[in-house]
This record gives sequence, structure tokens and C-alpha cells, in this order.
Amino acid sequence: MDKLLITGGRPLDGEIWISGAKNSALPILAATLLADGPVTISNLPHLHDVTTMISLLGRMGIEATVDEKMRLEVDARTIRDCCAPYELVKTMRASILVLGPLLAHFGRAEVSLPGGCAIGSRPVDLHIRGLEAMGANIRVEEGYIKAEVAGRLRGTRWVFDTVTVTGTENLLMAATLAEGRTILENAAREPEVVDLAHCLIQMGAQIQGHGTDTLIIDGVPSLKGCEYKVVADRIETGTYLVAAAATQGKIRLRQTCPDILDAVLLKLEEAGAHLNTGPDWIELDMQGRRPRAVNLKTTPYPGFPTDMQAQFVAMNAIADGVSTVIETIFENRFMHVNEMQRMGADIRVEGNTAIIRGVASLKAAPVMATDLRASASLVIAALVADGETCVDRIYHIDRGYECIEEKLQLLGAKIRRIPV
Repeated sequence: MDKLLITGGRPLDGEIWISGAKNSALPILAATLLADGPVTISNLPHLHDVTTMISLLGRMGIEATVDEKMRLEVDARTIRDCCAPYELVKTMRASILVLGPLLAHFGRAEVSLPGGCAIGSRPVDLHIRGLEAMGANIRVEEGYIKAEVAGRLRGTRWVFDTVTVTGTENLLMAATLAEGRTILENAAREPEVVDLAHCLIQMGAQIQGHGTDTLIIDGVPSLKGCEYKVVADRIETGTYLVAAAATQGKIRLRQTCPDILDAVLLKLEEAGAHLNTGPDWIELDMQGRRPRAVNLKTTPYPGFPTDMQAQFVAMNAIADGVSTVIETIFENRFMHVNEMQRMGADIRVEGNTAIIRGVASLKAAPVMATDLRASASLVIAALVADGETCVDRIYHIDRGYECIEEKLQLLGAKIRRIPV
């Protein structure tokens, strides 16, 4: 397992580009299973999870090809097997996203129960019950979801018990080929769900209401191939902005989307950041000042994203003042706190709330990543700490951040990867 060695104390300064969104790329790759022709996807991030999803398609007999412009072409007509095996699915929860498309297009699916980050319960029962309401016959046996349907799925009205991004995406994809109208209520509104809807519409799907909590899908007999560009990664964008704020730096991010980051940008301004934005860029300047502590509470989009909580905890750890961070999405998402305490952070966790008293500085220490966003927060903590910090188990960070050490080096950070 590789490690990152980071020498802290340097303000980030410079300009980098933002990669395509992993959380858009994965459902869009799954959506290629719906098409009766080749789908070409551009702006895919070069990440382990994306590679895993491509390998999963390959295991089904679907070969992906890459052209000279690094665009990926996927043609589901070559499919041989509708099974997503445990050895691939166990590393990535998003593999569950192939369930709806396989069932809708090919009438059957066998998908292993998923794995991924250990940040709390993310049950798939909402996916299963929703597909059953559309006429699927589903059973769970020996760790696999085994589903089939005679003919086409049927349109239905489905109200999600709780807001679920992957559940919304799975039923949205399945509904595009269902017979009749499907109405999904209490649906996720995240930009990645909207991006998936835009891709499906390019393929010929009939979808209304994307970006709201009610999706209306009129099923069509078939979908065609298309070309589609994945939206910029708002969480990667937010992570680098917080890193710059924590280090009292000044950065410019290109190829990003400011209009889907409102909650994060507002909190950064509250922390004292000076922000400028354009159609596809964001500039942040702390003017050499220490950030102010900010209170926040994670909620579904358009509220503050749970995937940015850990990064703000790292910034608050060295901010001026006392803050509270309330996590409402996942019940086990403060695992980064113990590692930050090893670096001298003054953080107390009470249930789903972290109370953070900012300290003047953190001290370097060996730390271990426990999940994707926790690993990003430890990198931020290391960037502001006195001395050299070793961040272990960074395979987590490689699941969500493309070229993180190269990008941070471009911003002046002293960071290097150590193969183990």
C-alpha cells in the first residue's frame, strides 16, 4: 500500500484543473448498458473506481475502447453475462448501479451485495423494493441480488423513504425502458443525478423534473448511443478550495462548475475566503489570514454535502474559534477525528456532532486513512501541520482524487508518494 509523505507549513498557491466527477462517471458508465448502440464518454477521471466499473463491464463481455482524445466508447450489444461478481463489486458500492439497467434492458441481473467505504449503513433495500414495484421478481441468495422480469418493467409511482442518490439513479435508469410512466418522489437532487439524467436524455430517454425531488419518466422501447461529457467534480473542487483556505493560500481552479457548489462556497466566505468565479473557474484568496471557524450541518443537496464534512473539520481544527459540525447522512463518518487528534487537534465527538476548538498549529504524526473523504481531510491536516506527516492506506484517496500529489505539487505543496 502506497503512502504519502507531506511536509506542512506552505500556503498553496497556483492554478490547477479539476477532473470529471467520479459520482457522475460511475452511473453514466452503468447507463451504457441501456443503449442499443455505442456510447462515447469524455472527461472521465482516471480513478480506481472508474477502472473497476470498466472492468465490471468487461467481465460481462462489454469491451471498452479509448480513442486518441481519451474518450471511452462502450457498446452493450456485445454483452454475454448479466452477472456482477463479488470480487469486483466488493471494492465499490457503486457497482449496485448496474442492477437497474441490466434488468430493464436484458430482463435479468445477478449482482453481488456491494462493498466500499466503511462509513455506515447504506442499504440496498430501497433499490430492491423500488424495482419490485416495477414488476421485478427479486431474491437475495448467497450474497447476491438475483432479479428477473418477464417482458418489460412497468411504470409505477415510488416514494423513497429517505433520500438516496444511488437508489434514485438505479430506478431512474430502470424507468427509462419501463412500460408507461414512472414517478419517483423524494428523489435525490444532486448534480450527479442531474448529469445522469442529461446523459439519458441524450440517449433518447423521456425525463422531466431532474434537479427537483420529483422525477417523471415516460418509458421508451429503446435507447440509442450518444456522446456525453461528464460534469466537473464538485467534491474535488471543494477539497482543493478548503486546502487552500486552511493553508492561508491563493489558488485558481479551472474546468469546474461554481453553480453547483453554493453551500460550500458560502461556508468558505464565512471562513474569511475571498472568492471570484466565472463560467468554469473559481479563485480563492485568504490574503494570508487564518480561517475563521464555521458551523455546518450536512444535508442532501442543495444543502451542505456530507462528502465535504471531513475536509471542513480539518480546516476548523486550525481555524480561529470554536465550531460544531453535525453529520446527518451517515452514522459513522467521524473516523478521521481520532487521526487528527494524534496531530494535536482539539475535537470532541458527541453522537453525530463534532465540537472543534481551533488550535494555532497541528503537529506531524503518522496517520491512517479510513475512507475516501477522511483521507482527503488528513492530507489537508498534513498540509498545515509542523513537520513531515505520513498518511497511510491512501488507496482510499486514489478512489476519488486523480493525480492528487501532482496537483498539490503544482500548488507548491511538498508531497510525495512512497510505494510500499
